[in-house]
Amino acid sequence: MPRSVNNVASRARRKRFMELAKGYFGRKKNVWTVAKNAIEKGLVYAYRDRKAKKRDFRALWIARINAGARLHGMSYSELMGKAKKANIELNRKVLADLAMNHPAAFEAVVKQLG
Repeated sequence: MPRSVNNVASRARRKRFMELAKGYFGRKKNVWTVAKNAIEKGLVYAYRDRKAKKRDFRALWIARINAGARLHGMSYSELMGKAKKANIELNRKVLADLAMNHPAAFEAVVKQLG
């Protein structure tokens, strides 16, 4: 009995992968084995970088808060310690936005800390 191959499913799977390779340069966009490897690697990077993005933004927010705090004669750690004691529950994202875009509001928060 001849071997049965599900060509419809195989073609659909390859087509789905090749559509993901649109926009890649050179053989990565039109050669099946090269495109498959590039897409799999890209998906691994995407998974990894969804985690790294959170770390990167936290570091950015901390740098911005630190810069704003130092304008008012305080370090980042002092500011966050005093905010925790004063039960000010503004997260780093909001504090960084205040420090960058609303310096008067950030100054009011710093003055409230004493």
